[in-house]
Amino acid sequence: MAIGFGLLGLEPRAFWGLTLPELNAAVRGRFGAVGHEGPPSRCELAALSDRYPDR
Repeated sequence: MAIGFGLLGLEPRAFWGLTLPELNAAVRGRFGAVGHEGPPSRCELAALSDRYPDR
């Protein structure tokens, strides 16, 4: 809600009428994409597995 009302300046009716993909598109349109798109690489998965092992 802070993003929709505060950062995007949406009216309540407009905010509550958005779907998640629409809200995502609005945020990306206003602020750009953060991080990279797509699945993590093998190196990223290995680093995550090392950091958060299954036990």
